[in-house]
Amino acid sequence: MNTPLAFDRVDPPAQADVVARAGAKRVADDKAMLRTAAELTRDLHDARPLIYWSDFLASALLGYAALAVAMTSTSVAWAIGAGVVAILALYRAGGFTHELTHMKHSTVPWFRFGWNLIVGIPLMVPSFMYEGVHTLHHARTRYGTIEDPEYLPLALMKPWTVPLFVLTALLAPVALLVRFAILAPLSAVFPAVRTWVVERYSGLAINPSFRRRPPEGEFKAIWHWQEVATSLWAIALLAAVATGIMPLRAFLIFLAIVSGIAVINQIRTLVAHLWENEGEAMTVTAQYLDSVNVPPPGLLPVLWAPVGLRYHALHHLVPSVPYHALGEAHRRLSAALDEQSPYHAASYRGLPRLVGRLVRSTMGRVAR
Repeated sequence: MNTPLAFDRVDPPAQADVVARAGAKRVADDKAMLRTAAELTRDLHDARPLIYWSDFLASALLGYAALAVAMTSTSVAWAIGAGVVAILALYRAGGFTHELTHMKHSTVPWFRFGWNLIVGIPLMVPSFMYEGVHTLHHARTRYGTIEDPEYLPLALMKPWTVPLFVLTALLAPVALLVRFAILAPLSAVFPAVRTWVVERYSGLAINPSFRRRPPEGEFKAIWHWQEVATSLWAIALLAAVATGIMPLRAFLIFLAIVSGIAVINQIRTLVAHLWENEGEAMTVTAQYLDSVNVPPPGLLPVLWAPVGLRYHALHHLVPSVPYHALGEAHRRLSAALDEQSPYHAASYRGLPRLVGRLVRSTMGRVAR
């Protein structure tokens, strides 16, 4: 019987390793898989507002209630326990920014505004930091290349890059405070600073070579109000601490929880892909095989890969399918495609083995 703590690869195991060794750029598109994915998910593209709002609001309510307990409790045990709950619940609530990037906003009216008001601005990660960036990761000719803001060939890099990649997330709340409380106001006065901030510090990207372009059209106004609101919030937080309105202990706990959210997301990012492409353009099938599904029966991915992120490889096949329909899409494709289909080769059972695979790959580079 499989359990959430069984971390072996889902059968059949061999194909993804063979593909990786052969080189992703040599993988031809499996037209049968792509066609089946398109046909079997045609009725799954409609977002269901009730699911979005209820899931998001419940997660945010639990997260902020736990945050309040963590910030005010005099018991260390209660503060730690509540902090863990706050991290997991707010991490799930924050994960809806991924849905915002892909959805037609008319299908879930006011969701972008509500998400930013409740989570994006308070946690200093407004959706403009992700919208317009993540879609580049899905561009057919950009994935895995130097033009992909969300890709680094981590499996081909030095061993120290993996722990450093995770540890940098610890500083996320400090970096966000600097971005919005200091750099944003300065950029409104100095055009050179503005260019620098837009290009380098206005996107949730992991590729240090990525440079973001200034916003245009309707999105420019959306970016502007979100940035102004987040800047005012960040300044207000620092002012509240400086004047004693917010106790320093409570502020540090808040920062620690935001840091915890960032670290979990960074660890999830480590296993979202195999990170084995050296910069060449890849076929859709190669992109799929370089990505990771962590389907049931495991339960732990519900915590570390929420809001559909456990089906990350499938998401690369059908990016417009909403998170609540990905489980059904996976069941349909798993049943329809035979065991030789590359579809099954992107499924894994858990986090530790995926991280171990990545670490071994970097160590192997040293050995060679």
